[in-house]
Amino acid sequence: MTIVCLIRHGETDWNALGKIQGKTDIPLNAAGTQQARQCGAYLTASDWDLIITSPLQRARQTAEIINETLGLPFVEMDEFVEKHFGDAEGLTFKERAFTFPDRHYPNQEDNGSFSERLATGLEIINDCYLDKRVLLVSHGGVINAILGKLSDGEIGSGKTRLLNACLSHIHFDENNWIIRNYNQVSHLEKSMSER
Repeated sequence: MTIVCLIRHGETDWNALGKIQGKTDIPLNAAGTQQARQCGAYLTASDWDLIITSPLQRARQTAEIINETLGLPFVEMDEFVEKHFGDAEGLTFKERAFTFPDRHYPNQEDNGSFSERLATGLEIINDCYLDKRVLLVSHGGVINAILGKLSDGEIGSGKTRLLNACLSHIHFDENNWIIRNYNQVSHLEKSMSER
């Protein structure tokens, strides 16, 4: 059985300000670096075979910090880059609501293409790493889209607010991806209570 732990990247300054990032390449801030360290410490208790990451620096930095303690083979996959939100990137929720009240952002990536890209990525993981335990560091939009697809819309995009550095587990069994859990943050409780 192929098992994937989906990890949302740690916090960035834009996350803290409520700005949508998309493909804009923003680094982790100090809180995000600490969250990544806590993920790494928590994940040492389980055996993992490899770590896959989006190439955007907030995800890649998170994966690199996690991997400092795990020492796993490291793979970048473009299929798991965040959705491009076009003209809305860099805007806060309030700014987006005012500028684009219909939530149609000019020049954004088409939802169909986005979903297809993610499905291709999961297929590649299952084909290349069958029966492996995979850490996949990516983005809120990516993970929510995957969760939405696998739950037939019960959770995910528009319904679930994924926290930075949260963990969600899926596994491939009997020709289907199944959600085990999502948006797990117990490994971050100490840092969250200190804020």
